[in-house]
This record gives sequence, structure tokens and C-alpha cells, in this order.
Amino acid sequence: MQNSEIEQLLMEKLGLAEVHVTGDGSHFQIIAVSDQFDDMSRVKRQQFVYAPLSDIIAQGTMHAISIKTFSEKQWKRERLLNMPQ
Repeated sequence: MQNSEIEQLLMEKLGLAEVHVTGDGSHFQIIAVSDQFDDMSRVKRQQFVYAPLSDIIAQGTMHAISIKTFSEKQWKRERLLNMPQ
């Protein structure tokens, strides 16, 4: 699965403000930005982003995923330190 396909899937399913996916093969890093995260615990944020990917993971297309989540306010502060290269 291509990075752009994962980004599109997450945007459609979750209505994120921004999403950035990097990775190759079966190992991916995801940065998800949404004000929906304001009232969620860290675990709930991870589960929220992970949910639309569960079928892909079960198929074996994705093996390792790193997820970072930010509210839009947090992202403005953290963007320079966390933006994928």
C-alpha cells in the first residue's frame, strides 16, 4: 500500500485536518492532526487512527506502525520538530 493511499483512507474515514504518512514496504510512520484529539487520551487517539487500518494490518500489508497525534494547536507548535523529511 502506498503512503498516499493510507493518507487518503485516513482523511476519508477520520476527517483529519492533516495527515502525513512516511514509510516503505510494511513499516509506516503516521502523523495525524485533528481537534478531535483534544478530549482524547493518548491511548484513545492511537485507537482512533488505528481503527481504519485494522483490515489492512490483518491482511499483512502493514506490519509496523508508529502513530503520532496532535491537535491543530499542538501541531502548530510541534510541526518543525515532527514534520517528515
